[in-house]
Amino acid sequence: MKVLVVDRDEVTTQMLKSKLEALGHNVIVEPSKNDAVVRLKQDPISVIFIDPAPVSNTKLVVSTIRRSTPKYSYVVLMSKDIDSETSVNAGANDLLSKPVDSTILQDYLDNAERLMNLTEHLGDESEDFPSAGGVIAKSAFNQLYLSALERADRYAEKTSLLFIRIDNYDDLVNMDGRQAAAYSSAKLSQYLVRIRRQSDIIAQTGKNEYCLMLQRPRYDSEPLEAAKRFGEFLGKLEGITESDLSEVDLSVRLVDIATGRRRAHYELTLTKDGPKQTAQNLVEDSGDTSADESEDNNDDMSGADIF
Repeated sequence: MKVLVVDRDEVTTQMLKSKLEALGHNVIVEPSKNDAVVRLKQDPISVIFIDPAPVSNTKLVVSTIRRSTPKYSYVVLMSKDIDSETSVNAGANDLLSKPVDSTILQDYLDNAERLMNLTEHLGDESEDFPSAGGVIAKSAFNQLYLSALERADRYAEKTSLLFIRIDNYDDLVNMDGRQAAAYSSAKLSQYLVRIRRQSDIIAQTGKNEYCLMLQRPRYDSEPLEAAKRFGEFLGKLEGITESDLSEVDLSVRLVDIATGRRRAHYELTLTKDGPKQTAQNLVEDSGDTSADESEDNNDDMSGADIF
């Protein structure tokens, strides 16, 4: 990814440039905020690390950055004086406290890449899925997602996305046929509509994937509780396949907007009669910014496992 570092502190910029380039990223350093704004208008940047000092109005700094970029950029504030709440209220994606701990840089880049992949996935217009049975179209869901992303930047509104996916969908196609695999996906859709709350917006975002938008949680752990609840309820689903021999691998992944952090990742396996393996969470959410440390071995999302 192309990364811009905006900071007058040469020690910090040199360390970031060295570490980020070692991770395979193209790094540009701009000590001047004004020069950084000029560059952003001409050169799309994926990730921006910026120390707002000496400017005290962090919201003004971030909004100026946002207005200058032709595409959405992941903005990380760097500071020894501000806290996470101030960073979020300023419209940044995340906060990197100073002095910078170079060992956690990969976590921030993973989160940034996850959010960008997610944005690209939902905005892909090559295939849409029409509204049906309480499930809205992918294209309509994308507009709600973009609105949630903007409201996170402008008003610090919290939103989470809960992806429920048949990970071995292509295996089911090869073993049982396309119609049987589509039956499993439809069965999953019907069940999700039954167990969701009325306030939860659900869309089909892939042939083997559904997504719920969880908006304005009352407390920080509420989305985590929702992910756990869906994992447990999915373990009670019977008849997801008509074959006595087939197994359906499901995953439930909770992604935070706008940090891009994966807060939960459940996996379970179902047979015709019910669960073969109950839901297990592969992510230890600590409330801090961190990438999912688990290894994802399923690549069957109609493409790569991108979030």
